[in-house]
Amino acid sequence: MRVVVTGAFGFIGTAVGRRLALAGHDVVAVTSRPLDETPRPLFPCRVVRADLRDEASVRAALADARPEAVCHLAGLGKVRESFERPEEYHAVNAAGTKTLLDALAATATAAGARLVFASSVAVYGVPERQPVTEDAPLAPTSPYGESKAAAEQAVAKAAAGGAIGAVTLRIFNAAGAVAGVADTNLSRVIPKALAVAAGQAARVEVNGDGSAVRDFVHVDDVASAFQSALENGCRPGTAATYNVGATAASVAEILAVAAEVTGQPIPMVRNPPGNEPQVLISDHSKISAELGWSPARSALREIVADAWSAVSRM
Repeated sequence: MRVVVTGAFGFIGTAVGRRLALAGHDVVAVTSRPLDETPRPLFPCRVVRADLRDEASVRAALADARPEAVCHLAGLGKVRESFERPEEYHAVNAAGTKTLLDALAATATAAGARLVFASSVAVYGVPERQPVTEDAPLAPTSPYGESKAAAEQAVAKAAAGGAIGAVTLRIFNAAGAVAGVADTNLSRVIPKALAVAAGQAARVEVNGDGSAVRDFVHVDDVASAFQSALENGCRPGTAATYNVGATAASVAEILAVAAEVTGQPIPMVRNPPGNEPQVLISDHSKISAELGWSPARSALREIVADAWSAVSRM
């Protein structure tokens, strides 16, 4: 299958593109960077340039690639930053997704096209019940979450029109590393802890006592969820939604495991508790039952060890 992967040079995009290529799919990597500034791909692919804010470039890229499917991972993804740049987050994540959908509908064959969209746990906000199921109300508390929720609505509307079959994956906290590529977003606890261990940061700042629990999933398991959705879902005219999570762990547990794996102390500073849920974990039974997906590499120690292997080589 010819598959366009947007955001193919990002943390999750690299893992998705690599897994699809290894599975025998013909991958076309889309980047917003100038092609002469694009790093060497870590998997077999053709590279094209398009910016989600530029409708002409998106239409040209899809017309050139003629994809049977799109894995859409391009976007802005920092919750705190989104409060400073809400208009830009909407323009890229929400309006940009709509631009991509319109271009995909215009180039789809009579059989339709498949779309797998990378959404986020941020669309749930502060759910009343844990673990979170896919039917929980969407109540995002950040411009980032709002932009992802708006993009989800655009995906569902496009699928209802019949031109595409779509799967939306609500990813919890992707971590670990694939092909030496780890997450570099230091607003997230695992990258920050490992940056401290590597001497690239002084300390980890923690809201409260470190007992807050979050759900983590290895980036390669996220990539396998994209493959499962692409190959086993995306029925024309339908839009399905699945949580992608795996392992619940507290901040204190993560810092302890990071210290064990790296052999380095992880200094921590406690800030006053933030306005955030104490527990936020996924019920991912639906994707297991309907698409046959299950996490294979998401034990906390393996996640941290794989990320540290990549960080320590930088």
